[in-house]
Amino acid sequence: MPLLRPPLHRVCALGRPPVRALMNLRELVSALNDFASPALAESWDNVGLLVEPSPPHTVNTLFLTNDLTEEVMEEAVQKKADLVLSYHPPIFAPLKRVTWKTWKERLVVRALENRIGIYSPHTAYDAIPHGVNNWLTKGLGTCTSVPLHPSTAPSSPAEGTHRVEFCADAEHLDAVLSKIKDIPEISCLTTLPVRVEGEEQTRVSLNCSQKALLEVVALLSQNSLLYHKTEILLLQKPLLPHTGMGRLCTLSEPLSLSDTVERIKGHLGLPHVRLALGAGRTLESPVKKVAVCAGSGSSVLKGTEADLYLTGEMSHHDVLDAVANGISVILCEHSNTERGFLSELREALTIHLQNKINIIVSEKDRDPLQVA
Repeated sequence: MPLLRPPLHRVCALGRPPVRALMNLRELVSALNDFASPALAESWDNVGLLVEPSPPHTVNTLFLTNDLTEEVMEEAVQKKADLVLSYHPPIFAPLKRVTWKTWKERLVVRALENRIGIYSPHTAYDAIPHGVNNWLTKGLGTCTSVPLHPSTAPSSPAEGTHRVEFCADAEHLDAVLSKIKDIPEISCLTTLPVRVEGEEQTRVSLNCSQKALLEVVALLSQNSLLYHKTEILLLQKPLLPHTGMGRLCTLSEPLSLSDTVERIKGHLGLPHVRLALGAGRTLESPVKKVAVCAGSGSSVLKGTEADLYLTGEMSHHDVLDAVANGISVILCEHSNTERGFLSELREALTIHLQNKINIIVSEKDRDPLQVA
């Protein structure tokens, strides 16, 4: 009788069980949106699902890249990707046609021919606490950081842009409420009995849009007693902790500028970076505060007080402004300040997606510029 062996259980790297390697595209997109809400992206950006094969579409392999070039798309096809997550949106300016004429149109054609979806998070990943800018700050060593431009909550319980509160006596209350209810874009209308200067009155509170506010004020101004008892509050969305564009980092211990440069080169795996010395600064000048922005930092860093600006690229004149103000500048080329995040992203998404699909990082993706 042959010896029966117990069944073997395959174990993946790091002792993890094998992945199920299966997610519906819409389920995956929902999970990616939970990881970094598209609402956190800048208003000018084009984020989310950009190309969708006809449903149903099952995702076995998620392919990560910083830039989706034609070379990278062919790599995705060869590696049988079902969804490409491209940090930079390959579709930004609207396409008037999809032909074989331009390289971006060809990306869409190749994606649909091979049933590959395309998703882009871009500035949503810049804003989140576990995103690109936080990864970039790790090259500075131990530091505390805060967003340069904090994000507000994409949505909050309060509706409308303003809250209006006023007190009315019984003589005027019903007529005023009747007219207010006819105004569009009014919400959260409440009444509460109160005593004002010994007189029984009703306190009315409502939320409204900017447009509705003009109509409410016009209505209340018809009665001077109501108008003079009116308060108008601007409703602002709360700030999200540790979330927003750019980072201002305070190092736990000052570093010389030359040591800071070497740390950044090591973190990004670069043999060279470009350096502009701030007025009155040397390579031995101490660095304590660093303003950081992955990618193109001109608009995000402008006007920030720091010893050093760290970014991918800035305009010539913005560099001159920084230098004139005694701020040194390190430029690493645009995508060199972003691409290294993909390895960290792969591990984070593996956990977030509960190991349900295969996640791979492009080997062809690279910055188009090199030192000759």
